[in-house]
Amino acid sequence: MAAEKDPGTAGEATGEATARTGGETGGEPKKRRAGRPRRLEPETIVATARRILQEEGVAALSMRRVAKEVGTTPMALYHHVRDKDELLMLTLSGTAATAPRPDLPSDPRERLLAVTLHMHGTLARLPWVVEVLGLGDLTDKGALWMVEEIVGAGIACGLTPAEAVRAYRTLWHCVHGDLVFRRAMERRAEDPGRKRYFPDMLTDADAAELPHLAALADRWAELTEDYDVSAQLGAVIDGLLGRAGREEQAGREPTD
Repeated sequence: MAAEKDPGTAGEATGEATARTGGETGGEPKKRRAGRPRRLEPETIVATARRILQEEGVAALSMRRVAKEVGTTPMALYHHVRDKDELLMLTLSGTAATAPRPDLPSDPRERLLAVTLHMHGTLARLPWVVEVLGLGDLTDKGALWMVEEIVGAGIACGLTPAEAVRAYRTLWHCVHGDLVFRRAMERRAEDPGRKRYFPDMLTDADAAELPHLAALADRWAELTEDYDVSAQLGAVIDGLLGRAGREEQAGREPTD
């Protein structure tokens, strides 16, 4: 049997509670229960994640970090976002729209180059997006028009659908690799006291084994500073288009 409460003690407790809450008709409203998470707005979550990515990169982003930044618990955050991949997808959403679509030439080869250069230029302004895209199959759905145009232009140039898809992948590797390298060199250049290893490591003693590199070592910076992305991507595209139909023909069995 439960012990009976002393009436006086119960009354004092009730009075203290009433004093703390201000009663039913006056005073301040009741405080929210401790531990109850505040309401989270999706825009706040995405903006916080994007800021972390922009300032510190993918490695710094975690559900725990975002939860702390928005003033909630990781468990509460999981009610809004399934996992880190979904959080990254949410941050990517809409980024492609920050760069209006260019007017594209009607010639399919020129259209192929124009779209690829637009992709390169857009991502060059969004280095954090380059890092996220490097994780694999994450993307902004609004950017898929570029993939559609590249594949379509490839087919219009005579590539088979399979060749056009592989051509897109090659061009994407060129764009992504160039941007990753440029960003890495920018970060290294921020340290004026750093030691430059290549091509400074090359000496006359390397001429026998590395004749071309040793001969060009003194001119390497000059030859790479004026690297023309447009010209090089154009050369890659011409090479890809020059293979039109060859893969399909190579897969055919010889006929009598």
